[in-house]
Amino acid sequence: MHNFDVPAAHRQLTITAEALVLLTPPEPLPSKLDDDSWVQLDESAAAVENWDFLAASKYARPTPLLDDLARDIGALSRKGDPLTFVKLLNTAIYDHFDYAPQTTRVDSPIDEALEARRGVCQDFAHIFIALLRRLRIPARYVSGYLYHSREEHDRSEQDATHAWVEVLLPALGWVGFDPTNNLIAGQRHIRTAVGRDYADVPPTRGIYRGRGEVELEVGVRVAPSEAPLPDEELLPVYIEQAEILQQQEQAQQ
Repeated sequence: MHNFDVPAAHRQLTITAEALVLLTPPEPLPSKLDDDSWVQLDESAAAVENWDFLAASKYARPTPLLDDLARDIGALSRKGDPLTFVKLLNTAIYDHFDYAPQTTRVDSPIDEALEARRGVCQDFAHIFIALLRRLRIPARYVSGYLYHSREEHDRSEQDATHAWVEVLLPALGWVGFDPTNNLIAGQRHIRTAVGRDYADVPPTRGIYRGRGEVELEVGVRVAPSEAPLPDEELLPVYIEQAEILQQQEQAQQ
């Protein structure tokens, strides 16, 4: 939906979105990449389609406090191979920051979280992106949801949107990293949008005219669905994915 109007007087507006998402496990990552893969990364980063993910953006830009963090966690320069290096940065952000809801706002600059050493997933994603771009590593912001199972011990809140980072790596393409929970993005991560930072991907955006006061409430629920979709309601992509899964199951038997 691009726009809508409510011309009559009203006291409440509810926007409800529902989706059934088919998830497949990502390909397993190697333990490391070759040390000379930095050269391949630089060649990929030079492509015009990746320029936006190297430049500073509204919420992910260099600051003196970011330089201090880079010094503290040993991220002033590239080290080892790209995959191992990004994993170490992901863990370092997890270790150096406390997860503390309501300590920042959606439009908070990264310096607020850097100074307090606390924040939420959005802050950690912006800080991670700024560190990576500082070293000429293409990185983009991912907005979506995380399914919380009983077996996992995630720091992020269950009934909220989630944010993580995708990093361009040689031979692997875009790989997701979740600094809030010290995870590599996997089957529990439900991606809805990517951009340079949060400014590109808010779930709703717009303006309203009026003199009334506004209070926003957001609720999120992510749950597994065991019921298969009827064939006639399957979109082509679902049919294709279902056929692939069926072929894989048959090959394993």
